[in-house]
Order: sequence, then C-alpha cells, then structure tokens
Amino acid sequence: MDKFQKLHGIAAPMPLVNIDTDMIIPKVFLKTIKRSGLGVNLFDEMRYDRKGNEISDFVLNKPQYRDAEILVAGDNFGCGSSREHAPWAIADFGIRCVISTSFADIFFSNCFKNGILPIVLPRDQVDMLMADSEKGANARMTVDLESQEITTSDGEVIPFEVDPFKKHCLLNGLDDIGLTMEKKGSIESFEANAATQRPWV
Repeated sequence: MDKFQKLHGIAAPMPLVNIDTDMIIPKVFLKTIKRSGLGVNLFDEMRYDRKGNEISDFVLNKPQYRDAEILVAGDNFGCGSSREHAPWAIADFGIRCVISTSFADIFFSNCFKNGILPIVLPRDQVDMLMADSEKGANARMTVDLESQEITTSDGEVIPFEVDPFKKHCLLNGLDDIGLTMEKKGSIESFEANAATQRPWV
C-alpha cells in the first residue's frame, strides 16, 4: 500500500448526500477480485449514459476535475453495502482523500486499509471546502497527515482528527498484510518453537 504523508492536489466537489457504495461502484463490476482497473467505472451510472458516453456535466468528467485527488462530499458518504470494491475504485481513479461530515462505518474503515484518508469535519468547514473546491483547477488543497491539517487554496488552515493507529498505518503504507509482515520474525520464531515442542502437528 502506498504511503500517505502529504497530498497537494485538485479537490472536486460532490455535495450529494447518502452516496452509497452501489453509486460508487455498481454491482455489475464486482466480479473481479483485483484492486486495479475499477477506476474507469467509478460512479459509473453518474459518469456515463446508457450508450457508454460521458455525461459532460458530471463533476469528474469536467476537464478541471479529471485529475482530482481529493473529494469533498455530502453527508453519509459510502453508505449501503460493505463492498471493498468501493474504496478500490476510488483509489484506482486516483483519489487519495475524501472529506465529509460523516461516513458509513465499514466504508470508513476500508478506506484506511486501501491507502485513502477519510476526514470528518463539521458542516461549516465542509461547506467552506466545498466552496473552495468549486474553483476548478485552481482548487488545489494540501492535506498534511503528519500535522493533521488541510490548507485551502487561499491558505486557510483547518485541523482534523484521525485515530493514531490508523494514522500510523497510512503514514507507513501498512495494510493488514503489511502489519502482519512487521511481525514476521516473531511469527517465524513461534512456528519454529511450536514445531520443536509439537512435531506431530
């Protein structure tokens, strides 16, 4: 998993509330177990018409937001089913940070496991960031995980809270497998000792 330390990028506004995981990645695309390749279908039913053509007024189809790395979203982002394909699609598109007033619990947890930083802020601060993100390509924000601060395109600084353990994992690029591999020496020592004491196992 890629480390998340400091991100400076374009922020895209998506003020819709209750964006569920089926809107993020429709169920028809859940056949794969690969984390890559899903970005093209992120928000598929909002991005494309029935013939597969891009819907020009959808935010991520607009030229100024095609390379967005930050998403400023409405309330209760990631609700619905617990599919891990949702953060896979977001990360594969290139979005590394989602900011909202609230997230569904399972989606929130899955973000950290896939290198995405979900940030919860009060409504007035989300509204301010939403307005800032509407500046298009000029809406470049900086998200500094180490200092736990967001800096707007106008230079205003907004602090945010994050669980210390989850922060450690993101800063060091550790998913569940990475955390396990940190204990490789202890695991191998335990297995060697167990094999000696219980050779019949």
